[in-house]
Amino acid sequence: MPKKEVEWTDKKKFSLWAKPETFEKIEEWYKKTNCLSRGEFIEKAVDFYVGYLSSNDNKEYLPSIVISTLKSIVAESENKQSRMLFKLAVEMAIMMNLMASEQELDGIELERLRGECVKEVKRLNGSFSFEDALAWQKGDKWRG
Repeated sequence: MPKKEVEWTDKKKFSLWAKPETFEKIEEWYKKTNCLSRGEFIEKAVDFYVGYLSSNDNKEYLPSIVISTLKSIVAESENKQSRMLFKLAVEMAIMMNLMASEQELDGIELERLRGECVKEVKRLNGSFSFEDALAWQKGDKWRG
């Protein structure tokens, strides 16, 4: 990102008396924040602090920034999870239709199977694999 030219005509010079530690912080951070000078860094710091002071509730200024950032992160994560769940639902629908076309189950047997599967998935904390289903269908004991 190209750095902008400094407009000196709109600026005023003043003396700054501060502790050596403050000057060390300015020296350390002004380049990290892409400021052209220490003065630009100080100006941005003052603007930020004035924004903080002039907000309706000073205690809520930084938390509102954090909350806003977290909300956008959660929303993006939710979108990704929704897309993945949709893809998974499509794959499950394909698999169920393929299997249903080869089975001769009545409604009662299907409900019994659903109930057994719910119990087993709960018991395994949602970690149910194809191997578990295969073992159960062959009459072997499910893992546990």
